[in-house]
Amino acid sequence: MPELPEELRRAHLIGIGGAGMSGIARILLARGVAVSGSDAKESRALLSLRAQGAELFVGQRAENLDELAEAPSAVVVSTAIKESNPELAAARARNIPVLHRAQALAGLMEGHRVACIAGTHGKTSTTSMLTVALQHCRLDPSFAIGGDLNESGANAHHGEGGVFVAEADESDGSFLTYSPSVAVVTNVEPDHLDHHGTAEAYVKVFTEFVGRLQPGGLLVVCADDPGAAALGDQAAAEGVRVRRYGRSVTDPADARVLDYKPAPDGGQVRLLLDGEELDLRVAVPGEHMALNATAALLAGLELGAPVSGLAEGLAAFGGVRRRFEFKGRSGDVRVYDDYAHHPTEVSAQLKAVRTAAGLGRVLVVFQPHLYSRTQTFAVEFAEALSLADEVVVLDVYGAREEPVPGVTGAVIADRVTSPVHYQPAFDLAAKLVADLVKPGDLVVTMGAGDVTQLGPEILAELDRRTAGA
Repeated sequence: MPELPEELRRAHLIGIGGAGMSGIARILLARGVAVSGSDAKESRALLSLRAQGAELFVGQRAENLDELAEAPSAVVVSTAIKESNPELAAARARNIPVLHRAQALAGLMEGHRVACIAGTHGKTSTTSMLTVALQHCRLDPSFAIGGDLNESGANAHHGEGGVFVAEADESDGSFLTYSPSVAVVTNVEPDHLDHHGTAEAYVKVFTEFVGRLQPGGLLVVCADDPGAAALGDQAAAEGVRVRRYGRSVTDPADARVLDYKPAPDGGQVRLLLDGEELDLRVAVPGEHMALNATAALLAGLELGAPVSGLAEGLAAFGGVRRRFEFKGRSGDVRVYDDYAHHPTEVSAQLKAVRTAAGLGRVLVVFQPHLYSRTQTFAVEFAEALSLADEVVVLDVYGAREEPVPGVTGAVIADRVTSPVHYQPAFDLAAKLVADLVKPGDLVVTMGAGDVTQLGPEILAELDRRTAGA
């Protein structure tokens, strides 16, 4: 087992229940490190980490550091943790080293062959697909993903193999900490402008990420996405090895998509790979998911896995929580939940949902995420949501941002061309959806905030009405 950096010998993680932080904690615990941490509230992640031996606090106080059995060698934070956080302030006052989450993850990667999956959309799904495919090939990779695999329910794992697969987050530029052997960029489309400022700066950070590749490393890009294609062309001109995938591919050394056939339980993509045709089955719907699977296939081949084993693993991939996750059925109404929170993601997912809906209608319940994103992409969100038969728009989930005057869910709802309902009262949303649905409908709750809680509430409301009929 590779040696850990000294700073990670005894780690305290602030916000340990978050998707990224809990994954780091899980790997540290598996590697025998004493782990402690805190979060604002109890959660499933805290319960799991506590069972694995982590020393945890609910509530963030400076005194938490005093109550630890042993002083931490480092305090780990994410970009979401502000300098005013009492534990962070106490750590700095005591000269305890403070590491960003990405720095801690980079420390865990040391001694491994690393594959990093980046892109504006599709990072979690592609990272998950690659992980499951490598597991199917018995390579037992370590992994850190921004979502929970349906196969294991885990977002991270310390494997005995020499490969580490990680989702690389561009939102705050922290992926520039990694130095992968294989980098996948699914697409490049301006987002997170609250941090990067301009579209040009956002694109530039991906160029810098490619510059972090190990000498002789491979860049995998989607030829169908203009941003990723341009990134690949620039990298190739600078001597970087590049493999492309998509319908736009012309080089025989790349993976050309010849055809895609949707099905209610996923789809099948026919590829031309290294001069031979290959049928790749994907158990999640949408051509965008088939493209993600193709990216995972190319990355897996570079990591030394056989094409047949990778294809079998990708066919068995059961999805990721919150990525078109089936929540349940009430009568003839099915309810799903999805994490899409950018116009391109919303559009791609609703096109895939249309196939899954069959002859039924598609009703989407959308919660905008971030005031800045809502303000910047209101027109694009409305256009994407109009692909549904009926739309419910909730108010903005502000997350790390303060409210912006005049920016609400209504700025999107007012532009939707399908039948639309703006519902600013979250607690009334389930009843509104129950009023709107018809037998055979498919309902999808969508967004990166707490809209994920609505699926069970909608199902419960529909069940109550059926029971009382």
